[in-house]
Amino acid sequence: MILHIGSHISSSKGYEAMGKQALKLGANTFAFFTRNPRGGSAKAILSEDVERFQSLWKEQGYGKIVAHAPYTLNACSDKPDVRRFARETFADDLKRMEYTPGNYYNFHPGSHVGQGEEAGIRLIAKMLNTCLKQEQTTTVLLETMAGKGSEIGRSFEELSRILQQVELSEKMGVCLDTCHVWDAGYDIVEDLDGVLEAFDKTLGLARLKAVHINDSMNPRGSHKDRHAPIGEGFIGLAAFERIINHPALRELPFILETPNDDAGWAREIAMLKERFHCISA
Repeated sequence: MILHIGSHISSSKGYEAMGKQALKLGANTFAFFTRNPRGGSAKAILSEDVERFQSLWKEQGYGKIVAHAPYTLNACSDKPDVRRFARETFADDLKRMEYTPGNYYNFHPGSHVGQGEEAGIRLIAKMLNTCLKQEQTTTVLLETMAGKGSEIGRSFEELSRILQQVELSEKMGVCLDTCHVWDAGYDIVEDLDGVLEAFDKTLGLARLKAVHINDSMNPRGSHKDRHAPIGEGFIGLAAFERIINHPALRELPFILETPNDDAGWAREIAMLKERFHCISA
């Protein structure tokens, strides 16, 4: 068994370039933004580029990749035009994801901006019910959030309430962000087992498909969402060693979103690989 770990890779040069860049970092998975993370433009997808990437990825024997929706997507905004942008972008991204079938598409649930939690959850589920299709092969992941401002997804219960309203919930999963859950108040340092038990009780561990692995600049429960390099924040390296080796997590793709450059991500990937306890089948 190997550790499936990678970082965000720029999608500006296409799929084959992303795959090659991931290999240079020592990664065997990676994340990428489907389009400009701060806007709405999307690069055209070339079938021949995707085919070269798929051949490369198959040759290496690597697994699922984790796409990320743009940060500007807010399915529960109080502004109809913002919700329309979210819905149209989301639907287009799901079509684009089918160029690389069977992978993950992760998104931030959104912020209700004063409408209230219930209204926000209802609007997010409404968008999902509009966009999800029975024929899609992509699994859509709700990301756990830190709870700053009026963010939805600060608790496992909020994510569960979204999923309860989604008609094609079998197309849905969850991405657990370590910085976010720590900042939301979950003690993954001293009580990782307890946090995962709570997740299982509320959402079911079968829903957990990927992990954003990030340290935090802030103490637990700060609700601030400030990522730190691995081992340089309040979560700490020892906790990350437990996280990557936990039986409920160790087979999932781990994606670094730490404030770093390529050299820094390569160091983090190598460091975490060294701390992964291989278990023979």
